[in-house]
Amino acid sequence: MNIVVLCGGLSNERDVSLCTGSLITKALISKGHNAVLADVIEDIDLGGKSALEYIASCRAREQKVYSVPKIAPDIETLKKQVLAKGRGMFGQNVLALCMAADIVFMALHGDAGEDGRIQAALDLMDVKYTGSGYLGSAVAMSKRLTKMVFAEKGILSRKYRMIAKEDYTDKTADGIDVPCVVKVNAGGSSIGVYVIHDRAELKPCMDAAFKLDDTLVVEDYIKGQEYTCGVLAGEGLPVVEITPKEGFYDYHAKYQPGATREVCPAPSLNPAQTAKMQKIAVAAHKALGVGVYSRVDFMMDDKGDMYCLEANTLPGMTPTSLLPQEAAAKGVAYEDLCELIINESLKKYE
Repeated sequence: MNIVVLCGGLSNERDVSLCTGSLITKALISKGHNAVLADVIEDIDLGGKSALEYIASCRAREQKVYSVPKIAPDIETLKKQVLAKGRGMFGQNVLALCMAADIVFMALHGDAGEDGRIQAALDLMDVKYTGSGYLGSAVAMSKRLTKMVFAEKGILSRKYRMIAKEDYTDKTADGIDVPCVVKVNAGGSSIGVYVIHDRAELKPCMDAAFKLDDTLVVEDYIKGQEYTCGVLAGEGLPVVEITPKEGFYDYHAKYQPGATREVCPAPSLNPAQTAKMQKIAVAAHKALGVGVYSRVDFMMDDKGDMYCLEANTLPGMTPTSLLPQEAAAKGVAYEDLCELIINESLKKYE
């Protein structure tokens, strides 16, 4: 097949996406496909070829491989550079490549990729793509909407309150109990997430989070063990047990090798607990309207109560990412996982 792997973009998770995309591209080429890496915002010189010819010639070009830096990128500066071109988010020839491909592999993370806007644009251009549609993506990206759906479906989640930037004052923090967890409403990779144990940290962290989003979610803090469970083709995958070596499961812990202990299958869960978590993960996946695959995050307290945190509609596919670990535990190699996601996604269009 002729495949465009769409990645990069203008979210705070840009670097993670570039790493994901480069590895997926390499994997698909190894499986015999014509696969080309395309950063959404970068202009692509087709060199006089048609879009289809350019994709077909990918094997003759050196394939880039990205790694995730320790620090998230300066997105505001990059946005100004892209917008100064006056062409919107899509780089030159990016859409032409997508339209020529048999399918687009969505390797984007964060807003303008995981929030459904890119999916909606591709729908309008009659382009096939992997993963969830625009609506399920948008709902799952919003922590507020996710909480509402979980409540309506009886899926246990941490108690929370929403705080809008327009309602935020110097006195807002006084009414919040500590410890708590402060999160931006729409974000991923733990960017804009703060675990607060000291009241003195609360307002500075909220101030910082409001620089990233106009709405915050403040959740009750629950001490417990963190897990994640992938869902692929309607089935729960083996559960991963997550234990950061320091602090909580933040950006550094997620993407720097050795920063977190991740074990799959989760050794602290008995078979009944594993089956229960997988069942909840599939229920959350379906309730949010997510398609093909996702990764659902959990926190389990010392009483065994499983709190569903959120669902990731485009899970990372980096060397330290969790969904590939879960697939491997089931005997599915990375290259086969990429191809399986494509085959399952094509069923949407039959």
